[in-house]
Amino acid sequence: MNKQRLIPLIVATALFMENMDSTVISTSLPAIAGDIGTSPLTLKLAITSYLLSLAVFIPASGWTADRFGARLVFSTAIAVFMAGSIGCALSGSVTDFVIARTLQGVGGAMMTPVGRLVLLRSIDKSALVNAMAWVTVPALVGPVIGPPLGGFITTYFSWHWIFLINIPIGLLGIFMALRVIDPIKSENPERFDLYGMVLAGIGLAGIAFGLSVAGLNLLPWSVVATLVAIGSISMALYVIHARRTASPVLDFTLLHLPTMRASIVGGFMFRLGIGALPFLLPLLMQIGFGLSPFKSGLVTFGTAVGAMGMKTLAARLIRTFGFRNLMTVNAVISSVFLAACALFTVTTPLLLIVIILVVGGFFRSLEFTAINTVAYAEVEPPQMSRATTLVSVNQQLAISAGVAVGAFCVESTLWIRHMQELTAEAFAPAFLVVGVISAMSALLFWRMPDDAGHEISGRKAVEISSRKGAAKEAVKAASQGTQDARDQKLG
Repeated sequence: MNKQRLIPLIVATALFMENMDSTVISTSLPAIAGDIGTSPLTLKLAITSYLLSLAVFIPASGWTADRFGARLVFSTAIAVFMAGSIGCALSGSVTDFVIARTLQGVGGAMMTPVGRLVLLRSIDKSALVNAMAWVTVPALVGPVIGPPLGGFITTYFSWHWIFLINIPIGLLGIFMALRVIDPIKSENPERFDLYGMVLAGIGLAGIAFGLSVAGLNLLPWSVVATLVAIGSISMALYVIHARRTASPVLDFTLLHLPTMRASIVGGFMFRLGIGALPFLLPLLMQIGFGLSPFKSGLVTFGTAVGAMGMKTLAARLIRTFGFRNLMTVNAVISSVFLAACALFTVTTPLLLIVIILVVGGFFRSLEFTAINTVAYAEVEPPQMSRATTLVSVNQQLAISAGVAVGAFCVESTLWIRHMQELTAEAFAPAFLVVGVISAMSALLFWRMPDDAGHEISGRKAVEISSRKGAAKEAVKAASQGTQDARDQKLG
C-alpha cells in the first residue's frame, strides 16, 4: 500500500483511538466510581479534566510540530496518550484518575492537529479529499460506538480494558508512523508566543470547560456563566495581543482567506449539530424510550454506518458539484435529517429510526469531509501548522457548544412546560434548534467563491474538459453554418 493510502490510515487510527476513548468512558462511570470508592458525579471531573487539558495545549501544537518535526511530535503524542491510558487503568483514587485523564488530554491535544499537519505535508493536494474522508470517519464513528463498546466491555469483562485496548493500537501507530512518515520540520521555527499561549489557554479552557460542564449538570449555571465570561475576556485580550505579534499561537489573519473563513465560521455552526447529537440521542433512547445503554448504542450506531459508507463517494461528489454547491445544499439536507430526530416517539419503529440515522450519518460525514478539506485550499505550506491549530480549536469549541446548547434547550423545555421529570417530549425542541443552527451554515458556504477549492477537488479539470467539449460543438456548429450559407449562395 502506497503512502497516499497508508498515511491517512495511520492518522485515522490514532484519531479514532482518541475520539472513542473520550466517549467510551461515559457508560462506564458508575462501575469505575464503585471500584475506586467514589460517586459517578464526582468522577465526572475526569471528563472535564480531559477537555480542560485539550483546550489548554492545542494552541501550542503548531509551534511544537514546527520546532521538533511533525512525525516526532505525532509519535510522542500517541505515547503520552498511551501513558495516560495505563494510568487510568491503574488508578486507585479520584486524584489518580483525574491526573491520568489530564495526561491523556495532553496527548490528545497534540495528536489531532499534528496528525492533520502530517497529512497535509505528506499528501498531494489532488488526493486530499480522499485522505480527509478517512480522517473524518473517526470523529463521527468514535463518539457513536464508544458508549455501547464501553457498556459491553464493562459488563462482560472489566472497565480496565477500556483503557488497556489503547496500548496495542498505540504501539502499532507509533511503529507505522516512524516507518512511513517522513521527518519533515520547519527550517526556521518562529519564536514561541508564551504570553499568547497563556491568554489563549485560559480563554479556551474557560469557554470549552464552561460549555462542557453545562451539559453534565456538574456545576450551577451561575458558575458556568462565570467560567465562560472569564474565558471570553481572556480571548478578547488575546485577540488584541495577536494583532501586535508576528507569530501568534492562534493566527486569526487566516480568516481573511474565504475558504478558511467559511470552514471556521460555517463549520462552527454546522458542528453544533454533531456536538449535540451524541449527547441528546442516547438520553432520548435511554430515558425517553427506556432502552438499555447497549440497545441504545446499537440504534445510534446507524450514524456510524452512514459515515463509513460516505468515504468512497466523497471525492467523486465534490469533484462533480464543487465545494460551494455541495456544501451549501448538503448542509441543509444534513440539518433536515438532524431535525428529523425531533419526530421520534416511543411508537416510532426502531427500523425507521435506524434508517434516518444511517442516511443522516452519510450526509453529515460528507459535509465534514468537505469542511475539513476546503479549509486548507488557500493556505500556503509555511502557514499549515497555524491552520491546523486554528481548525482544531474551532472544532473543540463547536462540540462543547453543541452539548451546552442541547442541554440548555432540554432544561428550558422542562421549565417552560412545567415538566417535573425528563421524558421523550422534552428533547424535540432541542433537535429542532440545533438543526436550524446547522442549516444556517449554508449561508456562509454559499458566500465562498464559485471556484473555491477547485485545485483540490479536481473540479477545474472537469470544467476544462466540459469547456473543450463545448468549444468543439461551437466550432462544429459554426462550420455547419458556414457550409449552409455557401450552399444557399450556390443555389
